[in-house]
Amino acid sequence: MELPDFMSYANKFSQADFVEKIARIAKRAGAKLVYAALILYYTLQSDKISTANKAMIIGALGYMISPLDVVPDAIPIAGLTDDLAVLLFVLKKVWTDIDPEIQEKAKSRLSKWFDDDEIDEINHLFEE
Repeated sequence: MELPDFMSYANKFSQADFVEKIARIAKRAGAKLVYAALILYYTLQSDKISTANKAMIIGALGYMISPLDVVPDAIPIAGLTDDLAVLLFVLKKVWTDIDPEIQEKAKSRLSKWFDDDEIDEINHLFEE
């Protein structure tokens, strides 16, 4: 899959829209997408990440919450695959800058929407 120009979606990001979208799509999106999104969201709040990486994260999260993307979210199953691809692409780029505490915070937040079996899928985060 070729990645869309997710950076053009940076102006679509807002914290309120992110929180609303995650709560609305969590179960349908799956633990892997939600975990990746939460890690990026929490990393964005860190002062240990560069401005360039923050810009990438904002673009990816803006793409995720935008209703206008390459594959509309309303399409069952396929609708969130492009969102996951963008999130994982950016997550791989910034992974070395992510504190273990952020990973744990994101993982603990998953229990709001997922049971332990569903949360296990994050152990294979970068596997397709």
